[in-house]
Amino acid sequence: MSLCAALVAVVVLIPPNKLSSQTAEPLPTKLQRHYQPGETIAYKMQGVNQSPERTIRYEAYVTGTVTKNPASKVFVEDLRWSSLDVDGRPFPLSPAGQQFREALSLAPDYKLSIPDLSKVQPILIGPITDLLTFYADVQLVMRQSNLTQPGDHVYVKHGLPNSWADGTYTLVGQDSIDFDLTLLSINPSAHIATVIVRHVPPAQPQIELPAPWMLDPVGDAHNNWVQVQKVSDSKPDGKGKYAAAIGQESFEANIQLDVPTGRIVSATLDNPVDVLERSCDDAALTVCAAPRRYRIRRQIKLMAEPYPRDGK
Repeated sequence: MSLCAALVAVVVLIPPNKLSSQTAEPLPTKLQRHYQPGETIAYKMQGVNQSPERTIRYEAYVTGTVTKNPASKVFVEDLRWSSLDVDGRPFPLSPAGQQFREALSLAPDYKLSIPDLSKVQPILIGPITDLLTFYADVQLVMRQSNLTQPGDHVYVKHGLPNSWADGTYTLVGQDSIDFDLTLLSINPSAHIATVIVRHVPPAQPQIELPAPWMLDPVGDAHNNWVQVQKVSDSKPDGKGKYAAAIGQESFEANIQLDVPTGRIVSATLDNPVDVLERSCDDAALTVCAAPRRYRIRRQIKLMAEPYPRDGK
């Protein structure tokens, strides 16, 4: 899966497109985050990860406090994860998971990055990176000067491959996306702005395709997702077996922001990947079984929570 291509996106502006005739009060300025020292943050995240093998449901809480970096003078949210449930049952965090801190910020000068995930439990990697994706999307929105009225629209070209390969189990893991940003609506009474961030296949995805059969489109757009995993070393010839997959991936994030403060109030993410996979006996992916088609889908919901929660 993609891990926040928005972190390094290149902006190409499209003239504002008024998609709705609904009358709404204009924003006083462009969307931006106004931090206060000592401000507290709390979110509940719910996720559903569906694959052909199984469906995993989780719920996790993240809380933290806003501090200002003494050197850069940039506000940062120091966040920690807790109260993780998986498939309806409590899932205790390891000591490393309890000690893990995620530093995020919507300040325009803050450079978001993927933290060191080597010591946290695998089940926690999804919530950590999904929250990072929401922040990267909102930060990208807030960097646009043309998103001030309902219907304003900006297209952000990116295209460069994002990799999640580890070199041992996942030999190739890349996707390539552009961003389609829309300020959908402004609720003047609730002071809520709704933005839509779509991660879409570029006109020319820049992913590595290790086999010619991966060139054929899986869906109605260009293939922009590829993964090759080593699944066995048990064959007598030592070549092993490989699960090679090509696909079409998209994201759609629907995010509600508090206009006066710029805080994220709530957000949803729908991330389907339509996949064609073949089981191959060689690293060149030329000796392969018949393909199978399936869909991977992640659905994430983020909701602001009171802090401290339950009086703690």
